[in-house]
Amino acid sequence: MTSVEQPCYTLINVSSDTEPYNEMHLKSDLEKGDTDQKVEALKKIIRMILAGERLPPGFLMMIIRYVLPLQDHTAKKLLLIFWEIVPKTTPDGKLLQEMILVCDAYRKDLQHPNEFLRGSTLRFLCKLKEPELLEPLMPSIRACLEHRHSYVRRNAVLAIFTIYRNFEFLIPDAPELISTYLDGEQDMSCKRNAFLMLLHADQDRALSYLSSCLDQVTSFGDILQLVIVELIYKVCHSNPTERSRFIRCIYNLLNSSSAAVRYEAAGTLITLSSAPTAIKAAASCYIDLIIKESDNNVKLIVLDKLVTLGEHPNYNRVLQDLVMDILRVLSSPDLEVRRKTLNLAMELVNSRNIEEMVLFLKKEVSKTLDSEHEDTGKYRQLLVRTLHSCCIKFPDVAATVIPILVEFLSDNNELAAADVLVFVREAIQKFEALRPLIIEKLLEAFKDIKSVKVHRAALWILGEYATSVADIESVIKEVTYTLGEGSFVVAEHRLNQGEVDEKEIENIGNGPVVTTLVTSDGTYATQSAFNTVQKSKKERPPLRQYLMDGDFFIGASLASTLTKLALRFGQLVSAERTNRFDAEVMLIMAGILHLGQSGLPTKSITNDDRDHILLCLKVVSDRSPVIVQIFTDYCRKALNDMLLAKEREEASNQKAKEKTGHKIQTDDPINFIQLETDKGGELGENVFETSLSQALIGGRAAGGDTGLGPNKLDKVTQLTGFSDPVYSEAYVHVNQYDIVLDVLIVNQTNDTLQNCTLELATLGDLKLVEKPQPVVLAPKDFCNIKANVKVASTENGIIFGNIVYDVTGAASDRNVVVLNDIHIDIMDYIVPASCTDTEFMRMWAEFEWENKVTVNTSLTDLNEYLKHLIKSTNMKCLTPEKALSGQCGFMAANMYAKSIFGEDALANLSIEKPFNKPEAPVQGHIRIRAKSQGMALSLGDKINSSQKAGLQTKVAAA
Repeated sequence: MTSVEQPCYTLINVSSDTEPYNEMHLKSDLEKGDTDQKVEALKKIIRMILAGERLPPGFLMMIIRYVLPLQDHTAKKLLLIFWEIVPKTTPDGKLLQEMILVCDAYRKDLQHPNEFLRGSTLRFLCKLKEPELLEPLMPSIRACLEHRHSYVRRNAVLAIFTIYRNFEFLIPDAPELISTYLDGEQDMSCKRNAFLMLLHADQDRALSYLSSCLDQVTSFGDILQLVIVELIYKVCHSNPTERSRFIRCIYNLLNSSSAAVRYEAAGTLITLSSAPTAIKAAASCYIDLIIKESDNNVKLIVLDKLVTLGEHPNYNRVLQDLVMDILRVLSSPDLEVRRKTLNLAMELVNSRNIEEMVLFLKKEVSKTLDSEHEDTGKYRQLLVRTLHSCCIKFPDVAATVIPILVEFLSDNNELAAADVLVFVREAIQKFEALRPLIIEKLLEAFKDIKSVKVHRAALWILGEYATSVADIESVIKEVTYTLGEGSFVVAEHRLNQGEVDEKEIENIGNGPVVTTLVTSDGTYATQSAFNTVQKSKKERPPLRQYLMDGDFFIGASLASTLTKLALRFGQLVSAERTNRFDAEVMLIMAGILHLGQSGLPTKSITNDDRDHILLCLKVVSDRSPVIVQIFTDYCRKALNDMLLAKEREEASNQKAKEKTGHKIQTDDPINFIQLETDKGGELGENVFETSLSQALIGGRAAGGDTGLGPNKLDKVTQLTGFSDPVYSEAYVHVNQYDIVLDVLIVNQTNDTLQNCTLELATLGDLKLVEKPQPVVLAPKDFCNIKANVKVASTENGIIFGNIVYDVTGAASDRNVVVLNDIHIDIMDYIVPASCTDTEFMRMWAEFEWENKVTVNTSLTDLNEYLKHLIKSTNMKCLTPEKALSGQCGFMAANMYAKSIFGEDALANLSIEKPFNKPEAPVQGHIRIRAKSQGMALSLGDKINSSQKAGLQTKVAAA
């Protein structure tokens, strides 16, 4: 009921004054002061009580005499706070005599002509836990149901509901009274409160009212529609025969004007019916919500619902028909929404709609060419990868996709161009029939490539798959064009000595060439050829420009490509043509060597690149059969092996994701989780699970099978000791963007606990959404309290607090039980992720926060420590297993993970074992890089804590 109305006194600031309390001054202000002075005195008294001090003798009567009659609204609000927190009973538990006067004052307020005073008083009455005070007020509360103003009526319903729930004997006919009131009410907020009360107090009456107005549900307000959806969910789950009666109402609510109602109705429809029409209607509703909702968090949450639907084998086929509708979500500018949408579409696409999907993605690709958004390059990269996956999954569409993708090779975004080449490399290996088309398109785009890495990869593909004479000659022609003809050193000397064209040089020898220009302001000016010499400098061909910049690694790659082409060309043509071709190829390689050692480039050629080019020259001249086979066959075989290994890894990952059916045998143990309260249970409590958690944990510790998953029990945190007067434990349920604490509170005393309140505070990037409401606990009674904590980023957080309560019949001092801290683990928000080596290196260079953690472990095996690290950090090792195999004395591995908030975390592991010491522990360090400081520090803390736990375990075992 806390979500119905918030207390009005939250608007009053009573904690700003820090002056010391003076009883004489307070008495003087209360007796003789004006209204403002009395209000200030009341504020000080309230602060005094909240600080734990007792109310001085005589002050209660003074407030009744001098403050209670005031008609000032601020005074009225403060009095509501005062009467809520002030002790109302004597030490032996009897009601104070002065409270009779207070009761009479509030009876008058309930009859006041001002609707605000009536409504705020009714809301205050929801806080009273003394039936002696409430009993005289019941006629006035009933009369408020007929007030002209809706504010008073809806608070009257709320007050009646609270009183009926706590003290049923005061108003035993409340359900009947509210049912009669509901039939004649027109205001939606009042109807919502009344219907909500019937839902919890008398479900049969609520159901009867709903049946009488089923056809009018779509015209109700959204606040009432939400309660109706909740009722239908509860009724249909408890009595499945009622589904046919109410499912049409749920269908109608899918078209509600409220996004919240449509979302809840779609979720309820899925749980009530598994018919294809129902699933399709719910999925369409989700898609419509994603498209129309502006909040990216909402989009992601609803997208997760669709992803969950798609993982269900029975629903997957239904969603396959909605792939094109799902792709409409790409209109959202958020990159994470687009990524999830494309992943979902790839999971659902089939042979019937692949052509439509490819056509749509090609249009999206063309849109990105004209867009200047900051994430355009990354979105283009996502589209390239999706088209790549489409072609590999459905080879028939590859011929239409390849021409579009190859155009991206000239894109300024190096990541998108690199992804295109990865696709081209895989396609040209798998689809032999498409090789001529790919070679043709690659040669067309070769001269426009702007990145040295892309040029280098394109050279490898051309050298490996240009097998015909025509293709080889075309490649040589294109290489010569992008490298420049003649001696590179001579050409550079000429360019440095005379930086103008020959025609310009002749004109300069005869005198300066003077031309007349018109400036922007309309005046005339002259221009001489002597002033334009530097501007007429020739641009170098792209490959030669790389060499002049000192990047001779592409020269070594070019040498390998030319060697492959020469070896294949010699097997296809005559010896004369072979010799001519070899001479041309060797001249290019020799020219690169000469240029690298001439001192003209920015950096000289490295020894590795020089040795590689010399090796290629020797291979072309000698043509040893063993070396020829390495150049012509083994490179392609290595690529094929790599692609097969990638397919096996993807197949294993897909197999792990698939949800296999769970067969239950007759002699299997009962799964107690099935006995928990359903989603529509009273107040959403799960008393069974939390009250048995201790016994289950004890049984598991003793080696027994509890039937509950260990992961869920691990999230139960004991907050107090068994000897404390109040025992408490919490189940921490981590959602995507918030944390729900389901706290069990048990009164272990023989006293009634009044105003038992769970007070929580947070440390870190956490925020308490709503303050838990106080409860009354009978002797040996228990209750569940839920608290929501908002999570803003991936960072370790701590939730701490205490439980405060009053004991009936005791002094006014508040009792406090301090709670153990609840540590929110960063691992709840981190999931393993994959990225390419290029992306890893780019992010490693971009991220500014680094945390270096020293390895401190008792493990003696390098691979064991790597597995331990992966398990404790939820990170994925990007280094292939084959590269980590073997028994050498050191290991280096890259790891990557991603948070649910889209934050990236990188880690580099560098470890070694001391030489000739097999029993010595692993040594080294782990470097963590992240975009945010909290991510890097939290991961480092997690690694340190896991290492410390491992050392303590070893010591305990010893």
